Amino acid sequence: MKTISPANRISNVEEYYFSRKLKEVARMNADGGKPVINLGIGGPDFQPSHATILSLIEDVMHADAHSYQSYVGLPELRQAWSAFYQRWYGVELDPKREVLPLIGSKEGIMHVSMAFLNPGDKVLVPDPGYPTYTSVSKLVGAEIIKYDLKYENDWEPDFEALEQTPGIDDVKIMWVNYPHMPTGKKASLDLLARIVDFARRHNIVVINDNPYSFILNQKPLSILQVPGAMEVCLEFNSMSKTHSMAGWRQAVVMGNPQFIEWILRVKSNVDSGMFRPVMKAAIAALNNPESYYDHQNEAYQVRRIAAEQLMNHLECKFDPKQSGLFLWGRIPDRYENCEALTEPILQKARVFLTPGFIFGKNGERFVRISLCAPFEKMQEALLRIQAAGL
Repeated sequence: MKTISPANRISNVEEYYFSRKLKEVARMNADGGKPVINLGIGGPDFQPSHATILSLIEDVMHADAHSYQSYVGLPELRQAWSAFYQRWYGVELDPKREVLPLIGSKEGIMHVSMAFLNPGDKVLVPDPGYPTYTSVSKLVGAEIIKYDLKYENDWEPDFEALEQTPGIDDVKIMWVNYPHMPTGKKASLDLLARIVDFARRHNIVVINDNPYSFILNQKPLSILQVPGAMEVCLEFNSMSKTHSMAGWRQAVVMGNPQFIEWILRVKSNVDSGMFRPVMKAAIAALNNPESYYDHQNEAYQVRRIAAEQLMNHLECKFDPKQSGLFLWGRIPDRYENCEALTEPILQKARVFLTPGFIFGKNGERFVRISLCAPFEKMQEALLRIQAAGL
């Protein structure tokens, strides 16, 4: 009998780190010991706003709510995203041509990659950065060029080094992510303008992944605010973080209308639209009052204090200006690598912290603490680590 084998592309990627690690955490939880305190995952533990939940409940009761929906989402949803960007970023978007709702940004990374990248095409991926930029680029057969984001350069691209990258004029797309995950680096309009200028001069499509701009950040920014950005840029935004709707799978890609049309060609052949009550709920969420974000940030600020206490106990150095859902810290020199710190903490104290190596080689001497756990749990994590002598 002929041996069955998978597609070659499968050999280029591994199961997602958190998928593998959460299986281990589940096994530990099943062994009867203390439940593992998970400070690794960026899944908000708050509820969406009351108006969001109520909208879902109301629409799901309608007899006509359960059929297929448009591939481009409800017109009211596209209009809501357009109004959201006008309200918070001062960016005007045509909801018909420049806004495309997605079933999560992770889906969007695949759609954009399939729309722009042929096998062998070059793509610039940040190091450290979200691992999915790399894995999806591998799945579509692209040539990945990692560009360095370094502690010494405040986690900003080295534009002189980028200019000297071999084959830079053959690069098709560049992934950026500000506010940056995992480092918490906030962008300035000057930095975003330099990225746009670089992209325009080299005819590169830039995608800014922007789900963290409201979290512990007083001035949300969009790359689409930069003059000329619409010529070469796309931006993802997501309801997972800001609106505590991670499991609802609601996101959006916005920008150049020709790019949006190409992405739709891929998307319309992959999914059959989104559940209407979820889209209705997303509309309600996009109209949340400013107090909703203020209330969440007050809680995240308290948790951030607990995360800083934990980092200080571990003698990890961190930038207090970080924003976003995480705290990123440099491990002491006495540790061989980041897992030499995180693994004993998991096994002995039953606290899960994220080792920075999963985000790239420039993250190898860093750890990440999630703020997606109650303040009391974060304090308990510190007490466990202290009790374990770590």
